[in-house]
Amino acid sequence: MDKTPIDLTSADILIVDDIPDNLNLLCQTLESEGYNIIAAPSGEIALQIAARTQPDLILLDIMMPGMDGFEVCRRLKADKRLADIPVIFITAKDEMESLVEGFRVGGVDYITKPFHQDEVLVRAQTHLKIHWLTQELIQKNRELEQEIARRKQAEDAQQKADEKFSFISQREAERWGIAGFVGKSPTIGKILGDVRRLQTTGTTSILITGESGTGKELIARAIHFGGLREKGPFIPVNCSAIPADLAESLFFGHFRGAFTGATTDRKGYFELADGGTLFLDEIGEMPLQLQVKLLRVIEDGCFVPLGGRNEKRVDVRILAATNADLKAKIAAGGFREDLYFRLAAFTVPVPPLRERPDDIPLLVNHFLKLFATEMAIEPLTLSDEALSALMDYAFPGNVRELKNIIERALIESGAGEIRPEHLHFTNLREAAAAPPSPADSGVNHVAKFLPLKLLRTVYIANHFRHVSENSLHFG
Repeated sequence: MDKTPIDLTSADILIVDDIPDNLNLLCQTLESEGYNIIAAPSGEIALQIAARTQPDLILLDIMMPGMDGFEVCRRLKADKRLADIPVIFITAKDEMESLVEGFRVGGVDYITKPFHQDEVLVRAQTHLKIHWLTQELIQKNRELEQEIARRKQAEDAQQKADEKFSFISQREAERWGIAGFVGKSPTIGKILGDVRRLQTTGTTSILITGESGTGKELIARAIHFGGLREKGPFIPVNCSAIPADLAESLFFGHFRGAFTGATTDRKGYFELADGGTLFLDEIGEMPLQLQVKLLRVIEDGCFVPLGGRNEKRVDVRILAATNADLKAKIAAGGFREDLYFRLAAFTVPVPPLRERPDDIPLLVNHFLKLFATEMAIEPLTLSDEALSALMDYAFPGNVRELKNIIERALIESGAGEIRPEHLHFTNLREAAAAPPSPADSGVNHVAKFLPLKLLRTVYIANHFRHVSENSLHFG
């Protein structure tokens, strides 16, 4: 409980009495204690002064000519600005029967004439203290109500965010879950089994290996969004794209002023991923000096941000991926052996597409449906010649390359059947592809010179332009 004494010496007290001797005596008594005294000779004047100064306490004589003390008190209590000011009535001993009326109109106490100095001081101090404590309580209640409202608003916002996140997580889980894997090869079947098992644990570190474009991040996302940490964040980091001089700050965060250019506090990847998953892609490209610190965080979950003194603890699952031979890097001194064994508690090797050609037709069909949904068109068909060309291709870019080839082919086909001339490979087979036919839409010619993302924009715009024209024609 707060023991700090209350300083009431600066309180403003309004004394209302039509008898000058009474005013003088009360003023002298209260001024001797340091109170600020304001005197009023009538009820009318008292109301004007009270409205202007809003005193902390009012001593009010009952029997006055014109407006008596009861009426003055009624009007004070009717004014929201003045209603909380305590009123002590001044009364003669033979007026005791009128005190009931005084309390009825809002008075809190009374003092009798002739005045006793100690009684006046004690009653004034008591009611000033009660008033002060009451106002403090009202203010604290007001602040509490504001805090409750703020927390309610924050909880509502958090609930909306949780609902949105839940929806996003569900959508991500559907997109990156088991259903996101397309293929019927025995290797893919084994990967699916591994993913299902890894979804049942939330702590095991996992190393996913394979060539670029084989879908390593897809596997990582499937493990996260279908597993125990699906409600937590999934933070992907491309280790090969991180500048060495900023790596520690990006991973562990920093405080303002920790180094030149650190103008604000910043959370690192580990803190952002707290409660979820940190996916370290191309882990083989991580600088050696950072590997040491990474190993410690993986082992005990603790780190110190740059410029900080206290450790932070996080709960993060590590999923890593690489297209490099980490064992060869270890032998060459480019990767720490202890970090490798810590990351590779469970290893998921992903085969290249050329080793599972039976999956190509399924993948093609999957991508055709995917892009048709995204572009709001009917799924297209692939000619037998085009499928044969895809089956004969080695796909150095793996599934990612196949996806890009199908997307571009869909755009270039002008929503018609996809033929060999619509397929663009990255090796000499592209030169052998047949030239585009005159029947191809205008977008085909443009497609030879535009990036894939811009091509999609051009195609969608062209598609909806035709839809609009048809609607006008038949409307």
